[in-house]
Amino acid sequence: MLPENANLPSAKTIVSTAASLAASAMVIRSIARDLIPYEFQQYVYLSIHSFFKSFSSEITLIIEESSGLSSNQIYKAAEIYLGTKISPNTNKFMVSMPRMESKISTSMAKNQDIMDEFKGVSFKWRQITRQVESTRSTSYPGQFVHQQEVRYFELRFHKKHKRMVFESYFPYVLKESETMKQEKKTLKIYTLNSEQFRRYSGDYSWNSIKLDHPATFDTLAMDDELKKMILDDLDMFVRRRDFYRKVGKAWKRGYLLYGPPGTGKSSLIAAMANYLNFDVYDLELTDINTNSDLRKLLINTANRSILVVEDIDCSLEIDDRKAEERALKMLKSSQSQIQTVNIVRKDKVNQVTLSGLLNFIDGLWSSCGDERIIVFTTNHKDRLDLALLRPGRMDVHIYMTYCTPTAFKTLAANYHGITDHMLFPEIGRLLEETMVTPAEVGEQLLRNENVEVALGGLIQFLLEKKKETDEQKAKEMLPKQQQEENDE
Repeated sequence: MLPENANLPSAKTIVSTAASLAASAMVIRSIARDLIPYEFQQYVYLSIHSFFKSFSSEITLIIEESSGLSSNQIYKAAEIYLGTKISPNTNKFMVSMPRMESKISTSMAKNQDIMDEFKGVSFKWRQITRQVESTRSTSYPGQFVHQQEVRYFELRFHKKHKRMVFESYFPYVLKESETMKQEKKTLKIYTLNSEQFRRYSGDYSWNSIKLDHPATFDTLAMDDELKKMILDDLDMFVRRRDFYRKVGKAWKRGYLLYGPPGTGKSSLIAAMANYLNFDVYDLELTDINTNSDLRKLLINTANRSILVVEDIDCSLEIDDRKAEERALKMLKSSQSQIQTVNIVRKDKVNQVTLSGLLNFIDGLWSSCGDERIIVFTTNHKDRLDLALLRPGRMDVHIYMTYCTPTAFKTLAANYHGITDHMLFPEIGRLLEETMVTPAEVGEQLLRNENVEVALGGLIQFLLEKKKETDEQKAKEMLPKQQQEENDE
């Protein structure tokens, strides 16, 4: 018991003292904020925070979405893996089914928590998304400030399980996510994000949609021997991972598809993608500003994919090794911006060079990925620089020829379900004498559902083509003077 004469402070005194202390703390805080540098304040705060955190038995790992120039595989794997951990206790999660897709997918919502258990150990995941300001230069004068999302996972667990996380849990998550991805995989075709987005953000990234092209090697209008050669080459490529590493080569393969328009180059690419189950990245070189941007795009293409550059002879002036010299002359004469290639599109100048393109497909940067196929298409092989055509860059050159009798039989089976007909010999003879593309033959077969009418129309079309060809040849054989007289 307290002595009877003990002097206890009154309630009024206690309140007054507390108020004085609070006021003093606010004054000290205000002075400290004005006089003490912000960096030192943060240092003191972090030191105090770390001191109290050292007594905690919990450890936190930060898993960011990207790692340097490339994406973080653990983040991608966790995103897929945690999407299957949605439980009845989950209050919020994301559901999506992109256009042309047939499967519903789930994933963690922004800033949500999920509990996972592995070998009797509990793990707490939290997805964190926050907005940060980013300032970038644009093609217009000045800079553009925009909001950019930063995404990462926090993984919390007891510190005694740290070794198990790195040796068992993470490998398990990576393996499970890969299995899930393959089970749910649908072929996709990727293209660059919109020009307006790139103009203001300065970022290059890929957007995708489901690739639902029906082309297969069975439906390709192509000679059987050429089909077999391509299939054998693809099969050999995908099974030779160890061989490529042993000989010191990047695990990639280059194909050059050349020939007249309408001979099935795009259909062959789709058939390759369907056969290998590889995604397709459609790259338009005229959308790329610099060699550095080209490298960033290569890094962000997935393994087991086909990178396509169509009409390479039209995309860049790559057949001219002196493009840079001409650009320097233009700079001196007109004080204009250096044009390493002569492609000017509205408000920007592309500066992708031949050397940048070659390094892209066969230099050090080409090894930043595995099991990739690079396909270039062109209607004019003779316009391409020889440096682009050599083995190691374009390993296989495939001439997409005009329609042959064998290719016609494939088209007849595709369009009308027939493998033989009394008109086949005549059509075969005309095809050997006339240069028509599979696309032109297919169009004739498509015009009528009646087999007799469709084949008859095709014969009439081939006769007219043959007549035009014969007249052109005869005209070319005439002496120049007689030709001029006939023209008059």
